[in-house]
Amino acid sequence: DAGVYSKAWYAATCDRKTAEDALYRSNKDGSFLIRKSSGQDSRQPYTLVVFYNRRVYNIPIRFIESTGQYALGREKSGEERFDSVAEIVENHQRTSLVLIDSQNNTKDSTKLKHIVRVS
Repeated sequence: DAGVYSKAWYAATCDRKTAEDALYRSNKDGSFLIRKSSGQDSRQPYTLVVFYNRRVYNIPIRFIESTGQYALGREKSGEERFDSVAEIVENHQRTSLVLIDSQNNTKDSTKLKHIVRVS
């Protein structure tokens, strides 16, 4: 258990499109939820979905088997690692999360501010 099941921001059965639609409807920078990743891969069990500047970002949450920890995005040196997915959320409610737009090669950042519930 990554500390997700009892959390308001965890949308267990939600697919990518449903999550994105819910965030577009919220239309608030910093809106977010966490869903199960589309591919059933134990090394990338969840996806953090964030709305910012009229865009939705799907950020993979990786599970690092060697340490039993979680990290965001692609593996990089000096990355932040967390003991649970809940810790990632709590951290980025306090400190900004960098959002990388791979198509336009731009960077933005926002905190996780508004929990979006998928109906």
